[in-house]
Amino acid sequence: MNLINILNINGLVPKLPIIQGGMSVGISLDNLASAVANAGGIGVIGTAGIGLIENPETRKVKEANIEGLKKVIRKAREKTKGIIGVNIMTVLTDYKELVKTAIKEEIDLIISGAGLPLSLPEFLDKESKTRLVPIVSSLKAAQIIFKKWWMKYKYIPDAFIVEGPKAGGHLGFKKMDIENPQFQLEVTVPQIVGFCEEIKKEYNKEVPVIAAGGINKPEKVNEIFALGAKGIQVGTPFIATQECDADIKFKEALINAKEEDIVIIESPVGLPGRAIKNKFIEDVSKGIKKPFKCPYHCIKTCNFVDAPYCIAQGLLNAAKGNLDDGFVFSGQYGYKIDKITTVQEVINYLFGINVDKVKEPSPQRS
Repeated sequence: MNLINILNINGLVPKLPIIQGGMSVGISLDNLASAVANAGGIGVIGTAGIGLIENPETRKVKEANIEGLKKVIRKAREKTKGIIGVNIMTVLTDYKELVKTAIKEEIDLIISGAGLPLSLPEFLDKESKTRLVPIVSSLKAAQIIFKKWWMKYKYIPDAFIVEGPKAGGHLGFKKMDIENPQFQLEVTVPQIVGFCEEIKKEYNKEVPVIAAGGINKPEKVNEIFALGAKGIQVGTPFIATQECDADIKFKEALINAKEEDIVIIESPVGLPGRAIKNKFIEDVSKGIKKPFKCPYHCIKTCNFVDAPYCIAQGLLNAAKGNLDDGFVFSGQYGYKIDKITTVQEVINYLFGINVDKVKEPSPQRS
């Protein structure tokens, strides 16, 4: 049985110390997020391209994303009384609008990475109860965010998510550093835990560290907790669940994948990414361009003039089951998943327990 930590994110205390990774485009919406929240974790809505799910032909992308985010948050709230967050990448062109919308909708927490979210606290007002949780991949990044937030806003992060290079999707590392031992969770988690202990001593605020990337079995959970992390963030294992919002063909691509199919790709957004190799990815790697006009202008760092394909369109196609014109992001160990399960089964396995027997912490919100 695993050690069950109490994860306290400035008064937000889930039954279990697990956050579901916010997977865009169209993978973690209200159904998956609410299921994780109902199972005792923190459910997270992936916001990138959220307005394109129902209206992929829209030319008013910002407006569609704002309305889409409102709708998905409200639908999630109808399905759960648990803790719900959103993942908003800093590289999105409508980053500010999505952050403002989430806060106005009184979302429990905003998780933000894919760059340093240096201006995130400026969108809060005195009445806001939304917690702010940056994703970092190094001690230096955590220190920069803390210093900026404290000097400019007198705000201390409510937690840090430390994402290692074994995660799925876009990675906050140079391609050459992905296998570098110094960037693995076993090194970065203790470093940032130590930094957060310094914050607590000087500012009297508990800043829990949540580890993410490659956490796929109970032994790994125990190992991460032994390093000082108070919680884990998990994405890929929740894809192959009945509750995941993606099409069944998307899920089947994961459970049919072999170890050699999990590859690092060069994404048009300027970051390496980990995905499941298929014909689409093979064509791109051969230099075959997938013709497109940039319909969304969704990511600031996307070189859409020279890009071989539209990342948003590719991910959206895949989420809807069209794998001929898209692909699936996956963590390094995604190939070990071989069947469709449920959110509850994933959580039970990771913690090595029957979660129904875990005592509910109190309060869940404050």
